[in-house]
Amino acid sequence: MAHSHKGFFLNQRKYVIGILHEANMTDCKPARTPLDSNLKLKTHRDAIPNIRYYQMMVGKLIYRTITYPNISHAISLVSQFMHSPTVDHLKIVHRALRYLKGSVGRGIIMRNISHTCISGYTDANWAGNSLDRKSTTGFCIFVGGNLVTWKSKKQSVVARSSTMAEYCAMASTACELIWLKHLLLDLGFSHQ
Repeated sequence: MAHSHKGFFLNQRKYVIGILHEANMTDCKPARTPLDSNLKLKTHRDAIPNIRYYQMMVGKLIYRTITYPNISHAISLVSQFMHSPTVDHLKIVHRALRYLKGSVGRGIIMRNISHTCISGYTDANWAGNSLDRKSTTGFCIFVGGNLVTWKSKKQSVVARSSTMAEYCAMASTACELIWLKHLLLDLGFSHQ
């Protein structure tokens, strides 16, 4: 954490460099995005020989999402295959690591803003999972203009329409907003 007149800057630079070193990817070419936009997962691929390595890397990347929400969707995707990862899943992990290589110094800044207005943004990817056709919910919530919570998670049911997928995403986001509202009230903050 770094402090300045602009606010607090949260970053895990040293942690990311350690992950890259552990994965022997310190000299890798950086990627511009954490996922390939044309990603299509298939069910029957070659299993990877070292599942423990995969699980360790995904666990470390989950921890990285604490200060870097950009990789949340990619890591949410690969964490679904912790017990039976394939070569394709390992490629996604390596792509996320290459993305982190190009953004080692990035993080979250928390500014001191005089209001505690709560706002949230949500979206859904209807039937985006090619394996089970489930949608993905994604949201981010700001308090006083500062990003405080975010999520990318596969929905528990198959949505029959894009409207249903969006409704499920909005319901999930509304629950998070209500929880955050009550937390701020318990802490003695007024909010909008």
